[in-house]
Amino acid sequence: MTAPDDAPAASRHDAATDAPLSFFVSNGDGYLPTKLTKGPWGKSLAGNYVGGLLGRSIERIVDDPDLQPARITVDLLRPVALRAVRVQANVVRHGRRIQLVDAVMTQNETLVARATALFLRRSEPGPGTVWTSPITMPAPPPENRTLAGDVPMFMWAYGRDPIAGTPGIGVDEWRHDGQKFAWMRETKQLVDHEPLTPFIRAVMAGDVTSSLAHWSTDGLHFINADYTLTLSRQPIGPDIGLASMSHYSYRGVATGVVTFFDRQGPIGSGVSTALANPGFTPPPSLTIRPESAE
Repeated sequence: MTAPDDAPAASRHDAATDAPLSFFVSNGDGYLPTKLTKGPWGKSLAGNYVGGLLGRSIERIVDDPDLQPARITVDLLRPVALRAVRVQANVVRHGRRIQLVDAVMTQNETLVARATALFLRRSEPGPGTVWTSPITMPAPPPENRTLAGDVPMFMWAYGRDPIAGTPGIGVDEWRHDGQKFAWMRETKQLVDHEPLTPFIRAVMAGDVTSSLAHWSTDGLHFINADYTLTLSRQPIGPDIGLASMSHYSYRGVATGVVTFFDRQGPIGSGVSTALANPGFTPPPSLTIRPESAE
């Protein structure tokens, strides 16, 4: 017998803080969110966990190691309540050089989100050099970081100060009209005891495209309707960097682009489309300073 949709998730917890060690717990053919998954737009799941769960479902049915996840688009169709969800993926096309996979997320049999991912077969690159816009990413924060057990994501924001930056989402750092940067790292597992894969880390980071690209001198006043992440390769290591590249908006509709990095260099781009919306309230765990940053 499975637990009801609004039953509390039974998961492993941090012994010191009693905080869950995963964002979701398997529950029959669905997933129960833990308390860490609440997003900044009310009593609903944060988009990065929605995208992560869809990306996990997609990755699990692609069994060819030579296929590179090159693009995923996540459509956030409705607010997802903090209750059980189900996710299902299927292969749309399986060719020699490409594989296209769809995934859907439902809640109480209602479609709430979906994703489409494109996998491409790796091969030798062509000759010559191709131009790209130069970007200087701030150095990653120190490796030795002690965080409180209820911090779901470590983020180090850079804005006015591109050298030092500050811990937490850039409530103050990003309130300017120049380029914005961030380094981030997920601190919990996505489902049960499963370690995060590079692809899932990248997909979860993709949701931050909207925040970074659309943050204004007066804070964040756009909510993302979707995001697309393109990857030339998968990230190496747990830290993922983001550099804002553009924001265009007109009459409450916005598009934004971000370049993604790991510690070795750029790996791809994120694109977000968003609607003007009030009510952004970042979780306290993403606005406070870590216990130790040294």
